[in-house]
Amino acid sequence: MTQDGPLVVLCTAPAAGDAAERLAKGLVQERLAACVNIVPGLRSLYRWKGEVQDDAEVQLIIKTTSQRYQQLERWLSENHPYDVPEIIALPIVAGAKSYLDWLEEQTRA
Repeated sequence: MTQDGPLVVLCTAPAAGDAAERLAKGLVQERLAACVNIVPGLRSLYRWKGEVQDDAEVQLIIKTTSQRYQQLERWLSENHPYDVPEIIALPIVAGAKSYLDWLEEQTRA
């Protein structure tokens, strides 16, 4: 990652079971994320192993920093139930200073 500063990371998880909650809590407990939103009601259509899949999922919206991204990606890859989890980072180009300061504080190792 060459981007410095705050990031939003998107990651889908199965709608069934407790995987999303487990991932969200783990990221916050490890200080890899300041906050994780779990958004229900997602339907994902994608190709996997030559077949089109249609699955109920949830979207994790993860707020972190570029300094924590590599550790976050490694942790998600090791703890996610999917073989190839969606892990996509987007830079936050602007935001309320008080929120971004809080985000930075919460993700300090």
